[in-house]
Parts: sequence; C-alpha cells; structure tokens
Amino acid sequence: MLVQGRHVGLAVMSLLLLWQEAAPIEVPLDPMIRQSMKQPPTIVRQSLKDYIVDPRDNIIIECEAKGNPLPTFSWRRNGKFFNIGKDPRVNMRKRSGTLEIGWGRPEDYEGEYQCFANNDHGAALSNKILLRVSKAPLWPKEVLEPVVVAEGSPLVLTCNPPPGLPPPYTFWMNSAMMPIPQDRRVSMGLNGDLYFSNVLPKDAHTDYSCNARFLFTHTIQQKNPFTLKVQTNEPYNDTLSYNSSDPYSGRKVAESTPTILSPSGTDSSKMVLRGEQLLLECIAAGLPTPSIKWFKKGGDLPTQKVKFENHNKTLKVVSVSEEDAGEYMCMANNRIGSIQHSISVEVKAAPYWLDMPANLVLAPDENGRLVCRANGNPKPHIQWLVNGEPFEASLPNPSRQVLGDTIIFRSVQIGGSAVYQCNASNHHGYLLANAFVNILDMSPRIMGPKNQLIKVIKTNHTFLDCPFFGSPIPLLRWFKNGQGSGLDGGHYRAHINGTLEIMRARAEDEGTYTCVASNLLGKTENQVRLEVKEPTRIVRLPQHQSANRGSLARFDCKVQSDPSLPVEVVWMKDDKPLSLGWRLKKEEESLSIPNVNEGDEGTYTCTVTSEIDQDSASARLSVLEEASLNPSVSSALPTDRPDPPLDLDLSDPAARSVRLTWIPGNDHNSPITQFIVEFEEDRWQPGTWQNLSSYRGDHNSVILQLAPFVNYQFRVIGVNAVGQSEPSRPSPRYKTSGSPPDFIPSGLRGWGTKKTNMEITWEPLLDLQRNGPNLQYNVWWRRKDSGEEWNNVTTAGSKHVIHDTETYVPYELKIQSTNDYGNGPVSNIVIGYSGEDKPTDPPTDLRVSKVDSTLVHVHWKPVDPSTILGEFNEYKLYYWREASQLKNLPVNKEVKNKGFHSTAAQPSGVLGELVPYSHYKMFMVVANSGHEGPPSNTVEFTTKEGVPGAPKFFRIVPWSDDHIRLEWDTPQEPNGILIGYQLKYQTVNGSRVGRQRVETFLPNETVHTMRLPYRSARFKFSLSALTRVGAGDEYVEEAPYSANEAYKKDHVDIATQGWFIGLMCAIALIVLILLIVCFIKRSRGGKYPVRDKKDLPLDNVDQKEQDGSFDYHSDEDNKPLQGSQTSLDGGVKESDDSLVDYGEGGDGQFNEDGSFIGQYTVKKDKDETEGNESSEATSPVNAIYSLA
Repeated sequence: MLVQGRHVGLAVMSLLLLWQEAAPIEVPLDPMIRQSMKQPPTIVRQSLKDYIVDPRDNIIIECEAKGNPLPTFSWRRNGKFFNIGKDPRVNMRKRSGTLEIGWGRPEDYEGEYQCFANNDHGAALSNKILLRVSKAPLWPKEVLEPVVVAEGSPLVLTCNPPPGLPPPYTFWMNSAMMPIPQDRRVSMGLNGDLYFSNVLPKDAHTDYSCNARFLFTHTIQQKNPFTLKVQTNEPYNDTLSYNSSDPYSGRKVAESTPTILSPSGTDSSKMVLRGEQLLLECIAAGLPTPSIKWFKKGGDLPTQKVKFENHNKTLKVVSVSEEDAGEYMCMANNRIGSIQHSISVEVKAAPYWLDMPANLVLAPDENGRLVCRANGNPKPHIQWLVNGEPFEASLPNPSRQVLGDTIIFRSVQIGGSAVYQCNASNHHGYLLANAFVNILDMSPRIMGPKNQLIKVIKTNHTFLDCPFFGSPIPLLRWFKNGQGSGLDGGHYRAHINGTLEIMRARAEDEGTYTCVASNLLGKTENQVRLEVKEPTRIVRLPQHQSANRGSLARFDCKVQSDPSLPVEVVWMKDDKPLSLGWRLKKEEESLSIPNVNEGDEGTYTCTVTSEIDQDSASARLSVLEEASLNPSVSSALPTDRPDPPLDLDLSDPAARSVRLTWIPGNDHNSPITQFIVEFEEDRWQPGTWQNLSSYRGDHNSVILQLAPFVNYQFRVIGVNAVGQSEPSRPSPRYKTSGSPPDFIPSGLRGWGTKKTNMEITWEPLLDLQRNGPNLQYNVWWRRKDSGEEWNNVTTAGSKHVIHDTETYVPYELKIQSTNDYGNGPVSNIVIGYSGEDKPTDPPTDLRVSKVDSTLVHVHWKPVDPSTILGEFNEYKLYYWREASQLKNLPVNKEVKNKGFHSTAAQPSGVLGELVPYSHYKMFMVVANSGHEGPPSNTVEFTTKEGVPGAPKFFRIVPWSDDHIRLEWDTPQEPNGILIGYQLKYQTVNGSRVGRQRVETFLPNETVHTMRLPYRSARFKFSLSALTRVGAGDEYVEEAPYSANEAYKKDHVDIATQGWFIGLMCAIALIVLILLIVCFIKRSRGGKYPVRDKKDLPLDNVDQKEQDGSFDYHSDEDNKPLQGSQTSLDGGVKESDDSLVDYGEGGDGQFNEDGSFIGQYTVKKDKDETEGNESSEATSPVNAIYSLA
C-alpha cells in the first residue's frame, strides 16, 4: 500500500513537472479595451484583518471592488448573512461595499465581517475582518502598603496595568511628573515592573507611580504611588555627593553574587513568529551591580539584526527568521561572581506566500493553471473555494482539476469564468487570495493611433508600432504599400508585440506600411506612413583657437540637413546656454566674438536640433595677453604643442601605489589642460607603453594605483589645445610586491562535447591580474544533489575535460585562481551538464484539428523526459506542401519546420502561414540542444479554400485618345477555384479621390479595353482575383498620364521633334552656301575701267570724264565702289593700265576694307574683247542682299 501511494505521488509530481500552461493573455491598459471586456470582480481595498476602532468615531468597514459589469456587494457577520437593510444605523455606500455604522453602541457591532463582491462572472471575497472596539479601563482601586527593604537588597515594584485594547504603553514617574531615572542598577522590565538590582538609601521616596498610556483614547491612567523605605545599618549622610564607584560612601554593606530577577529560574523559553521582533530580557540583582552579556549557543549573534537596549538588559532581534531560533544565554557578573540564564527561542510562522495565485485570462480551448503555494510553521493547510463556496460544493467542471496547491485548466470554454479563492491557514493565522479565470473571446483590435506618421533619419533604427489585442491572440503581419507578402526578414524584423523593426532605414523604405491582425473571429488593420530623412550634420565644425585680447574670434558652424526638417542652432559655453547680449553676434553659419577678453575663454558648443535628431561640435577659445600690454611678448604670440614634462620622481612607495611627481614643460602660449600617465612593464609586454590614467592640467603630483607583482616604469605626456607633447623621459623602475590573486576567473561553464564527457572552461585572468608567479586554477566538480565529495584538479590552462560521465547529468562547478603567494577567492557554484545524446523516443499520436485555409491546430503526446537525453529544446514539426488541389499547378515542396516549446501534459500548437487549398504532410521530432530524435507518425491534411494572391502582373496600356487597355495574368497562388476578377478604379487628384467604380470579369478574361469617362483625369486601378471565399490581395496601379496624353505621346508630331528641326536647318545652310558660291563664280572676269593709257600719270585731282572713268581721289572714296559704266556710244573705254600695277600681290586679286573682293584679269599689252559687256564688282554681302 505504501509503494502504491508512493507511485501515485510520483505520478502527480511528474504531471506537474510536465505541465506548462499556454502563456496567459495579458490584457492591455487601453481603457476602450477594458471597458468592453467582461471581467469577474476583484477586491481592490479592504479593512485590516484585526480592525480596532475608536468608540468615539463612526465605524467604517472598507470593501471596494472592480469588475465588468460593476459588482454588487453583500456581507456576512460571524459566518451568517448580514441584512444591512434591517438596521437603520448601518449604511452601505453607493457603488461600493463599504459599511458606515453611525450612532449607537459600538460594542453591539463587534464581531467578524466578510465582504462578498458579485457579478455575472463570479464572486470575490475580502479577508475576515475582526472588528473590536478600543478599551481603556481604569486602574483597580487598591491600598499599597509602604515597601521596606534593606540597603543593598534587590527590589521589584510591580505595575500590573489594566488590560486595554490595544495594550497600553507603561512608564514610571514621580509626583512631579518627572520620569524615574533609569540606569544599569534601576530599570523597567518588558512587563512594566520597576527593577532595582540593589537599593541605595537615596532610593527612598514616597511617589513611585506606574502610568499606563492608551493610544486610541489618548488617556493616561495612573496607579497609586509606592512608598519606598530603605533600612540602613549605618547613618546615611545625604548631603554627600554621589560616587558611582563607591555608591555606599565607604559604609560597610554586604556584597552579593548576581541573581536573575527576570526571567525567573535557570532557563526559560520564548516563542516568536517569523517577521516579528524578538525581545529577550535578562535583569539581574547583585552588589556591586552586575553587567550583562549575551551569547548564542552554537554560533554567533546575528550582528546585522541584533540591538542591545536598556543598558544591555534587553536583546532585540528585528525581522525574525527561522535561523534565529536556538538557545540564547545571558550572563550577569560582578566581582563577586556570575550567573547564567538560558532562553530557548522557538520560531513559528503564520502562513506566508511562496507563490500567490494570479489572475488568468484565457481564450477558448486554451490551457492554464492557478498555483497557490504557502509556507509556515506548522505547515499551512491549503483550501480552494470557487466564488466563495467550497470547491466540493460547486458544480462539476470537466475542464478543471485540483492537484493539491494547483488547479489545472484544460480546453476551457466560454462560460467558465469564475473567481477562485485560496485559503492557507495554520493556528497562527491565515492568508486569503482571490484570482479570477476569465474566458475571453474578442476579435482583433489595434490600439495605437490611426494613420500615424513616423519620420526617421536615414541609416537609423526605427520601430513602427502596432499594438494589438484579441482572444485568441491574433496573428499580426506587416505589408508595404499594400503589396507583397508579410515583412519579416532582411533588414525587417517583426516582433511578437506587433512592432516592426527596420534595422537601417533607406530611402526606398519610405512608404505606407499596413499591419493586419487576424484571429478566428476576424481581422483589422492600421497604416503607418514612414518618411526617411537626411541626417542633420555640422559639415564645417568650429576649431580650437587662441586669440589675443581685444581681437575678433569666430567659430564656424555650417549645417546640412533635410530640406523638409526645420532646424534650430543653439550655442553654449562651458555646457551652459550662451547669452549673446550686444557684443556676441550669432550669424547663420558662425558665432563672432569681437573685442575678446579673459571672460570669453572657455569651450563653445554648437548644437543643431531638428524634430528627430541633432548634432553638436565643440571648440575651445584660449585668450592670450595683448602684445601692446607686454613688450616681452611678440605681437604674433605663436602657439605650439607643449614640451615634454621633466624630472619624473617616485616617492611614498606602498604595496599597491606610489606617488609620481614631475615638472610641466613649456606650454608655448597654450595652457596645458591634461596630463596622460603611461606605463611599461618588462614581464608580460616589454617595450609596450599603455595608458594608466589621466589628470587635469593643474596637477603635477599624483598617487598611482598599481597592480601587484609588476615591474613598472612611467612616462608623462602633456596636452594643450594644439596637441600632445612628446613623452617625457621614463621614470626609474618601481616593482610592486606579489600577493594572492584578487579576481575570480569569469565565464565558468560546463558542457559536453560528447555524450560521455563534460568540458569545463573559463576565461583566464589577464596578465596584470596574476599578482604573482606560477598562476594556476583550482577547479572543483561533483554531481548535483548526490552528496558526494568534491573532485578537484589544479591546472595552468583554461579548460579541463571530465571523461566517462553519464549522459546529460548536472554537475556543480566552482573555481579559484592561485599563485605562489596564495589562493584567491572561490567563485559561486555554477551548474554544468555533461554531454547530450540523440533522443530515443518520438512524439506519438500526432494529429490535427480545426483545419483552416492558412492554419491548423496540431496535437501530440509528449515523450518521457528521461528519453530526451539532454536539455529539452523543442518539439520540431517538419511539414511540406505535397500538392495543390488545383490540377497542373506546380508547387514548391520545400520542407519547412516550426518549433513548439510546450512541456504540457497534452501539448498543442498552431501551425500558420499555410497555402490554402493544398495537400500537406508533416511529422514531428523532439530536439535537445544538439540532437533530434526519431520522427513521429506522418500526418496528411488538406487546407480549405482561401482568398487568392495578387495577379502576377497588371499593366495599363494606352490604346487610343480616350481608351486604355488593361492586361493581367492569373495569380501565382489561386488558393482555390477562381470565379472571376474584380476591378476597382477611381480618379485621384493629390490627396483627393473620386467615387470608386467596380467591375467584375470572368475567370478566363485577362484583357479588357475600357473607355475613360474623363480624358484629362488621373486614375487609380486596383485589381484582385476572386474565389468563393472572397477577394484576394489587390494589385494597385496608377495611370501615369491620361489616355489623351498617352495617345498624343504615342502619336508624335514630327514637326516638333529636335532631330527633324536640326535636319531642316542643315539643309537650309547647305542651300545658302551653294547660292553664295554660285554668285561668286558668276562675278569672275569683271573688270574695272581705268585710265585710257597705262602710261598717263595720274593728276592730283581728276575730274569725271564722259567716257565713264572716275577720279581716283574722289570724295566718294569711303563709299562702296560702283562698277564701271558703259560710255554713251556703247563702247567701253579701257586703260592700258591695270590695278594690278598698284597692288601688293601679283595674283590679280584686290582686297580693300573688306567691302568688295574683285579679280582683275586684264594683262598688260593685251587688247580687250568684251567691250559690249557691262561689268560690276559684287561683294558677298551684296550677293546675300540679292538673295533677299
């Protein structure tokens, strides 16, 4: 029987280990979603469990709850229904469960109250509220006899305050209302009694009065005063001053060994609850007054939590936990002797949460669980209730199962919403938690702003948000410009929260993005417009400069930005806004500082900001002394890099530090702003200088923090606005002493490279972390939870391999570095695993349900975890498209896979993005981190018909003056039987669109010619294919121009073409040249008549003769020459002389002023025969005029 029970327990434990519910739906904070979503009640405010009220005030018992619809409220008092309507003194606030109890006796309403909040989807409960009325009773009448005690004896004056609610605070005072002085000898105990370790004569008074202060009523009750008489053996002179070292003023009083006044006896016990404070008291009597010390048996006192009060007589431990239990010892000792008292402390615990149940929102057919884990001492009892009633009394529900502290829900259905209560209790207290299970079905909703505009800088990351909600959780996909398949891959990344991430925005990424969320109940979409902008940059930066006092300084800041983004340029000085005033001038691309003075010195920053980015650049201005004020300074005051620092000196040596001092070099009129200290060591990287630290320019003596076991030398570099100096000469070497390592090697991990080994690796320490010679690593390992001893090895490498391990066994690992000086700190324990092997078993009973056009629900039976032989990674489903239900349609049979990470007892998942109207096959394997197991059974299924894809192409071809031709092809994926095509078209004018028109075509039509109603309008066309399910993706095109324009573009007027105009011009030019040549040829041979006789000299002035000759020196010299004229008798008078005789050439040509070009063919001593022909000298210009 015991074995059988053990097997049942193991089965339940295995079920819980394998169970993992579907991720619960997280309801967004969007108020529209929450207002429309039905929700069971939730208690949001309630009174304290132990509720004490002031009898002078009205009683208010709070109970507030939320839900949809709004909950109604009812109360139980002392376990029975509390009828509020029958008591006129009790009122319940509107839309609330809060009770207000007015006039009457408050004591009549003491009791235990519990609030119930109900609506159509369940009932939530408040805690049980114990209402009690505060009480401040009077001190009982009593007659107190005088207390007589011998000098040096102990004494206890009892208080015994009246029991109040809550208990009063006690204190002792005298008749003058002054506190009784307390010290090591006299003190008040935790119970309010006043303890005297030994009595002195000066303690004799008649007014020791105990007082009780009641917090709620703010009253103080006073007990009748005690009269204390002290008996002395010798007369007591109270005029002497008190001496703490000899309180008895030399009088002989018998000394005594310590005794314990409180608590009584040699041992006692104390019980305290976890989380409360522990107060232990130890008050001793004795003469001299004993001192108190505290110990804990078997360990040290928890110093972080312990406080000593009341002159060490009280030990207080705050926030007690289980480890504070044990035996505490107090020791009282004086010079006569000592005594001990043992206090056994037991720590109990009221229930406290380990795993508090949380609200659960599930879609139909999903799985989930509520977990209620609590701890306490003793172990609390867990009880489940549903809607305030015991679980056993509720209606049976096959979709839920209670397994101890867990309720498991499987394939929940609409109507199964309820509020579950978990009560964890022991005799120290109880916990009550409400958690609702809300079964929600809701079509997809997109919660973000509609038609959002996002601007992003080119090459920057950007995120397009599309927050969505629905139940079941919708599938969300992104599309660009209404075309193509979902965006995910390349430089796009779709996140599960609906955000589309664009890694590096490019100009071609600009456009309209559409997010579509869909589940079984419907779909919705939203659009985001993305604009990609050029970055805002400072292309001409301000430069460091030095300026003479009184001169002009100018800093450039030229900005380049996207033309569509306005920018603002702001100047700052030393990281504070720059006040321009009347002197400083901010120009478009610079900042001018005239009449520079010492106050202008500093760092100037130009910041340019657009609405989506910014850029900044800085430069320093150094102000130099004006040359006229110091004759020793040249007028130019040139600047340069500083000289190297000098005279490096080491002092104040320590184990890990040394002081370095140097003399700065000449700064060459530019102040030194920084010193860089470098070091070189001769053990690990000899000859390599490395940066150690940097310091401000006004430092020249610094403490250098060093590493152990390094032989250093140092050098210093000065820096000013011009640049860095050359390094200084190296300092003397300084060698630090060695020490154990300070660092723990990082990256400790254990993993198997084979199924029978585990490789332990770590990151070795850096050279400067060695701290000494012979650095090695101590490595420990052992099987987790085996209780075996640690195995260890010491190695100088960074890897150790353990062989002959079992497959996939967890190991505990830790590591420590060590050198010749000792061991370093030990790392925390890390869990590693030996190697994995191939899983041995396949998933079984692979099947499908709820087959849709693009998705299918997949179910399988999981494998035994022990057969995975490694860390469970996923169930991997392999699937491929075998064929289309359409004949002769080629398909891609590429094998795809999808992983499911479920470890539920009855796992399931959804396979999406399937092609509609297709035959599929699939099988499943289980995979660990490195291997896959054998395949499951192969399953075949057929997807339903869906909406088709977009047509392969869609073209708009101009056809005539007012007709266009539309051409398209069938979709790549019909996704069903095509029943036709649908064409939508409308006019567009910028952002305005006209009324949409729709036409449909038969499935065998792929060409359509249409007449446009408006010739000059631009049209937008959208074409989609149709199946019986509906219209598919649209192929959108815009006519690039109107049909009329297209017709004119295709039928071009040849007279307006450039090539034709050029050809005509060339032909005209050729014709013109030919005409000119013809006229010139025609004029060849014409002669100018000169003198009749060639030997007749020319007179100074020749008059015109009747023979037609002309005077050579005529006043008409500057006019165009006329041709020779025929004589009156028709003969031609010609001279024997020719103009050739007066020309400079011998070829018979004559050029004068460019006004004519003639050729004279008359030769000397030759008779002319052309007397009857009129001759005219013709120039090219005249020829052109003739043409005109």
